[in-house]
Amino acid sequence: MFFTYLRRELRRRRKAALVVASGLALGIALVIVVSSVSSGMGKAQDKVLQSLYGLGTDMTVTKAATPTASNSQRPRFQFDARGNDDDSTQSSDRVLVQGFTTLASSTVTKVGDQKGVSSAVGGLSLNVVKVNGRFTRGQFQQNQNSGNGQGGRGAGGGTGQAQGEVQGGGANFDINQYTVYGTDVTKTALGPLTSSKITSGRTFKATETDAEVVVADSAYAKEKKYEVGSTVTIKSVKFKVIGIATADSGDAAANLYIPLKQAQTLAGEKNKVTTVYVKATDSQQIDSVKSTIQKNVSGTTVTTSADLAKTVSGSLSTASSLAANVGKWLSIAVLVAAFLVAGLLTSSAVSRRVREFGTLKALGWKSGRVTRQVVGEAMVNGLVGGALGIGLGLAGAYVVTAISPTLQAQLGGGGTGGPGGPGGGFGGPGRRAAKTLEVALTAPVNLTTIALAVALAVAGGLIAGAFGGWRASRLRPADALRRVE
Repeated sequence: MFFTYLRRELRRRRKAALVVASGLALGIALVIVVSSVSSGMGKAQDKVLQSLYGLGTDMTVTKAATPTASNSQRPRFQFDARGNDDDSTQSSDRVLVQGFTTLASSTVTKVGDQKGVSSAVGGLSLNVVKVNGRFTRGQFQQNQNSGNGQGGRGAGGGTGQAQGEVQGGGANFDINQYTVYGTDVTKTALGPLTSSKITSGRTFKATETDAEVVVADSAYAKEKKYEVGSTVTIKSVKFKVIGIATADSGDAAANLYIPLKQAQTLAGEKNKVTTVYVKATDSQQIDSVKSTIQKNVSGTTVTTSADLAKTVSGSLSTASSLAANVGKWLSIAVLVAAFLVAGLLTSSAVSRRVREFGTLKALGWKSGRVTRQVVGEAMVNGLVGGALGIGLGLAGAYVVTAISPTLQAQLGGGGTGGPGGPGGGFGGPGRRAAKTLEVALTAPVNLTTIALAVALAVAGGLIAGAFGGWRASRLRPADALRRVE
């Protein structure tokens, strides 16, 4: 009897049912679109952060660099003229720790032993400045920061022209600057190299801890015409290119990657690292792990992906903020309005059926039975609205993904001391300047979002049924006679 009466009433009141269902559908569709877009924003932001952090890295441990106090601490290049009148061309390399104060390699073990840490790996970020000088006679001595030399481009390499002064003659020289990252080849699954994919050759073997081998970033390799099998000379040491790596998004963490021990030798930093990359055992406990490391490993700065996310600006940040704030509150407002309208319309429909329900009560229907009938109709309307809302929401999410609007994310440089210390960027190998990345926005819909939509549809039906049921429960058999009069 319940279902027969329900089917008859819904068929007879199709327009009213459609109005209630449409209101709920609009609110539910908006929730799905906002949720899916927010999820897409999160994925886009993760993709941006991977270019800084490395895939799978939850946090980094560094120590801020100490500002240089005097010119005497700056790198100096010395050239000796050969011959009295003939021109002479010489070159000199300086390998410098980039961006951070070094940490003892034992720090990696200490961090790895902290509660909540799954794995930890150290790395050494270096900046190589190669100066090729040409002069006639005398002795040439040039400070890196004098002359008209021009540095590199962020993590990328660069060249410049400069004029230097020579005792007893004149000179000009070229500057080539590039970045090198010392990688722990026994733990290549963690760290900045994981944000790049080997597209030619191979990556490091666990046995190559002190081998003279190098993996080159594809953009830098193209610029310098390196390929697998080529030779790269760093401070008179010849490294063989074993692989070419292409960054998954944005710029690569460094131009060249070499075994950590080789990097320590080149920089004269035995058993030293600049960065410890950390993976937590539980991604939900990152803040707790961060606090533990800060407490037990003194003098270090711990930077999480949440800290990095705060440094991202540009249209990605703006859109993410709108989706998280305006979109969330708009969805709530629309849902509340839809629930209220559904409830009021259901209550109004019951009022128009006073004679019908009064007659049913006169025939012996209990108030509870009448209320269940009204709630059942409202629940069907809610489920229909939910189905329509899910359909509209999926369509909206598909449109966003199909269009894939491009968003920009600007990552500030580390020159003024962002997370991880001045001059070093945000936890990865040092970055000297801000850069802008472009990412395509998608709107993935997961099962959690669908479950939420179904829950909202049921909630909408219950709320509408509560309004209507309350009104129906107050009817009396005499109301039918008064309505007839």
